[in-house]
Amino acid sequence: MRTALDTNILSGLLAATPQSETIATHLDICAYQGSLHISPVVYAEAMAHPNLSSDFLKPFLRETAIFIDYKLEEDVWSLAGSRFAQHASGRRKASGEFPRRLIADFLIGAHTLAGADRLITYDSKFYRQNFPELPLYPLPSL
Repeated sequence: MRTALDTNILSGLLAATPQSETIATHLDICAYQGSLHISPVVYAEAMAHPNLSSDFLKPFLRETAIFIDYKLEEDVWSLAGSRFAQHASGRRKASGEFPRRLIADFLIGAHTLAGADRLITYDSKFYRQNFPELPLYPLPSL
């Protein structure tokens, strides 16, 4: 079983907070059931973490057996774009406002659908609304 990690999971793991232990426990379960993966979008977003650099992140990912799946094929981009367009259209119709989400969230969902069996996230509401067919391993809200 391939489990993809959302950025909030990787950031939470690296934050050294009480939630980090919960995340580590659930990642151990997921790793026991298969393998752990992140998209290149999650990798890029993780680089914005205040205490991270690629000098730390790449060895950390290797040591924790979290693989970076750099492939973002055409089908991933197309699915992410169409789901983002649906989200933006719905938001404009409902409130007249522009979407609050960034394309990164949609790329993470589409990438997971294309190459993993499930996504571990703290943001299950978003993924259930925009990717209802995506199996989730949700964690309780922070």
